[in-house]
Amino acid sequence: MNDETKRDPKPDSTWRQATRLVRGGTRRSEFGETSEGLFITSGYIYPTAEDAERAFKGQSNRFIYSRYSNPTVEMLENRLCALEGATICRATASGMGAVFTSLACMLKAGDRLVASQALFGSCHYVMTEILPKFGIITELVDGKDLNAWKKALSTPTKAVFVETPSNPTLEIIDLKAVADLAHAAGARFVVDNVFATPILQKPMELGVDIVVYSTTKHMDGQGRAMGGAILTNDQEYLEKHLTPFYRHTGPAPSPFNSWVVLKGLETLELRVRQHCLNARQIAGHLEKHKRIKRTLYPALASHPQHALAMRQMKDGSTVITFEFDGGRERAFKFLNALRLIDISNNLGDAKSLTTHPATTTHQRLTPDERAKMGISDGMVRLSVGLEDPADIIDDLDQALETAFR
Repeated sequence: MNDETKRDPKPDSTWRQATRLVRGGTRRSEFGETSEGLFITSGYIYPTAEDAERAFKGQSNRFIYSRYSNPTVEMLENRLCALEGATICRATASGMGAVFTSLACMLKAGDRLVASQALFGSCHYVMTEILPKFGIITELVDGKDLNAWKKALSTPTKAVFVETPSNPTLEIIDLKAVADLAHAAGARFVVDNVFATPILQKPMELGVDIVVYSTTKHMDGQGRAMGGAILTNDQEYLEKHLTPFYRHTGPAPSPFNSWVVLKGLETLELRVRQHCLNARQIAGHLEKHKRIKRTLYPALASHPQHALAMRQMKDGSTVITFEFDGGRERAFKFLNALRLIDISNNLGDAKSLTTHPATTTHQRLTPDERAKMGISDGMVRLSVGLEDPADIIDDLDQALETAFR
């Protein structure tokens, strides 16, 4: 930014969450626009060559190039900081861009990474295929088992990575306990908080060092724009690892996508609350359905880690996973019979979406690897939308009856 640019004040520390979601990080130009400005520019001009030199030496505080920073992207980053309770945010072009950048920036050949085995398919690929190619040692553990964590983290470790709730089996990991073990091993603890959202869970309050998001999900939440974010309070991580990697490898998002996500954040809390209300009602119905063998939803008392989930989260998430007998054939018959709910591997959308993890998000894994994660051929993941829950239930019921004819 230019030194002489007048900025709106930072969010008042007394502002509550809903206010921060609407106003946090806003900066107005000299035109005094109400909506956040969309700055579609790749570069910036300098009054003199001396000004450019000072900028590149870090002697002036201004925008240099939109691969490094951009006014619209920075507004998104500042608003996410206000929401998460972080001092540092770097937005990325996608959620997987955030995951890879958060780890690759600080890991080198010979370093050790420990991760939970219950991971999104692309995260699993990064941990087990991409990072090992660079000489990084990766170990996967049963994230639910604290003894497994203690054993794995008895050896010096550089980074720990988990999802909680996990995709798609909704496993819950004890963040405080794993954070303590990670720090004792010398590791930075990275958590993918996509399923919980910052509305339901604040990992940094439980000792987590770095939080990553796919802003494509609930933050946009309307199927429009890809994006991701990395948040932390670790200044050394920012200066030594994240900033140089970010600047020179180019994972930055487009200003337009950042603007779309900024507008989505204004209604994030309202939408997530309604998603959860709908999901609770639908999960309760599915749990009692004669065709359903198992329903997984953290807010259900039947969830294996219900107590831990409710201790860490304010509600049960927007996603339900359920299983029935009949494997892939019956699962496909069920999916193809849906009339309202769409088949899609996305989630956190205003529209209800469902997918078959074994043949989509986790199809790269071997049957044994999927079995270790608890992903069966009869498992379906449902991202509950904002439609009337009675209509969602009606559609699920008629599709189940069709599948079992």
